[in-house]
Amino acid sequence: FVGYFSTSPLTLYLRKYHPSCIAGCTDVLCCVIFVIVILGYIVLGTVAWLHGDPRKVVYPTDSYGQFCGQQGTPNANKAILFYFNILQCANPTVLINLQCPTTQLCVSKCPDRFATYIDMQYNYRRNKSYWDYYKLFCKPGFNNPDKEVGVKIFEDYASSWFWILIGLVISMLVSLIFILLLRFTAGVLFWMVIFGVIAAVGYGIWHCYWEYSSLKGKPDSDITISDIGFQTDFRVYLQLSQTWLIFMISLAVIEAIIILVLIFLRNRVRIAIALLKEGSKAIGCIMSTLFYPIITFLLLALCIAYWAVTAVRTNPTTFSQSNVTKLCPGSQCTFAFYGGESLYHRYIFVLQLCNLLVFLWLVNFTIALGQCTLAGAFASYYWALRKPADIPPCPLASSFGRALRYHTGSLAFGALILSIVQFIRIILEYLDHKLKGAHNAFTRFLLCCLKCCFWCLEHFIKFMNRNAYIMISIYGKNFCASARDAFFLLMRNVMRVAVLDKVTDFLLFLGKLLISGSVGESTFSSVAYSQVPSLNYYWVPLLTVIFGSYMIAHGFFNVYAMCVDTLFLCFLLDLEKNDGSATRPYYMGSSLRAILNKKNKRPEEKKKRRKHKKEQPNKRH
Repeated sequence: FVGYFSTSPLTLYLRKYHPSCIAGCTDVLCCVIFVIVILGYIVLGTVAWLHGDPRKVVYPTDSYGQFCGQQGTPNANKAILFYFNILQCANPTVLINLQCPTTQLCVSKCPDRFATYIDMQYNYRRNKSYWDYYKLFCKPGFNNPDKEVGVKIFEDYASSWFWILIGLVISMLVSLIFILLLRFTAGVLFWMVIFGVIAAVGYGIWHCYWEYSSLKGKPDSDITISDIGFQTDFRVYLQLSQTWLIFMISLAVIEAIIILVLIFLRNRVRIAIALLKEGSKAIGCIMSTLFYPIITFLLLALCIAYWAVTAVRTNPTTFSQSNVTKLCPGSQCTFAFYGGESLYHRYIFVLQLCNLLVFLWLVNFTIALGQCTLAGAFASYYWALRKPADIPPCPLASSFGRALRYHTGSLAFGALILSIVQFIRIILEYLDHKLKGAHNAFTRFLLCCLKCCFWCLEHFIKFMNRNAYIMISIYGKNFCASARDAFFLLMRNVMRVAVLDKVTDFLLFLGKLLISGSVGESTFSSVAYSQVPSLNYYWVPLLTVIFGSYMIAHGFFNVYAMCVDTLFLCFLLDLEKNDGSATRPYYMGSSLRAILNKKNKRPEEKKKRRKHKKEQPNKRH
């Protein structure tokens, strides 16, 4: 960190009390491994490009590797791909093998008869609708109404694309204004909603009491819920006084919990709101951070595109058996590689797994790079004693350069840990799909427990990685040391962490709903509806604007959330390392110092020194 801001007041402090925090490359070994893996990934993509066939993307392929509908082939007039059981393609884990586990044939039209006449006769006698069920198995077999719906939706997009674009631009501007105004409205908005919730719960208690007292004297209202048992009609329960008594007690407990939490945690809530306001000020000083998600989006798009091309061209070798006939139980249809099976095809499944793991690693590294870059920029804001005069020039670009130059290995290390956990979760999902028909209750229970544990582990690692990257951007230490320091720092302030996290999530979620709902409604209620009356489905562009506005607000608010988290860790470090003296002044804003009753003693020290200098000549005389 000393090498980062050589002119800031924090530099002198760290040089004196933390001389080890000098800028240098961290986790070099992991950086070397990461570079080697990227080079190997490029080689894998090249091999897939050489051995793969791009026609697989354009033309459907049957289980024998033949193209359907390609001119100059025996299947030129067979452009339709027939799935024996297309329901096998519905599971998301099919994306791992990139093939549906069912037999596939090229046909000229949807089949009108079964492959085995005996099976058809037997099943038709048992179920008269058996033939209608199998009419749905042809890939392009969408009926005319479905096709008309698709065409109408496309026409709606063609007619309203201009208004959709306007709505998305408006949502971008509103998100920016919302973040900048949070310095003035964060406290008001939060307390308005909190008191609104308290009032709503209070009204609910009164209403439940009124219903309870009204039903108490009526006949049959004193029957307990256990007496009537389970009922599909919920209105039956509303006729019982016991139901309203349970509602009233539950709401009263919730009301008491909310009030007690506000009473005992009011100071921490004030700190959280002050940090939210400080985050708005920081973004106002470093406006370029709001547009950094565009860089992250482009890098993620590059990773996804490269992974998709490599995965599509790396074709699997085997397909699962057909369930239509029982003539060959346990059979497996295998692609016939003309000219013999190469080494590439022999290990193609392993290559697909490597492709998936490296893809997860690159995606998580891209996200980590963005988090560390933003954390470094916002840390430069916090540790400036005089804001914004002491903020270094181009803080975002400088932070991006530092993250790549010094901390690529640390970011890759954290991303690798998260990628391995995500990779294991995908394997567990795949096994869960394969074991759906299993009757072993213990196996199902064990798999469910493993999925739950790894889900919790993934979210915990994401949380710790985020804070570790913040510590890396502040002190410049390696990943393990930064993660350890961040963990113990958060554990020493666990209540502040919980309050800030919930207050931030609540306000940002409220902002997302407010922006997406208001922009979507205003765009197509006041403007688009009158300007574009030829829409077939009014909800198509409306939902598009709402979803797009929500995603845009989510991108902006992710930057804001990273800003608040960074300022929060800096705030905790500031409290622990500094005491407000001339040598160790507080770097927090005046609002935070006022809440905590903290003051910097520098002005008083200067006055004492000046007074002492004036008294020295008198003593000599």
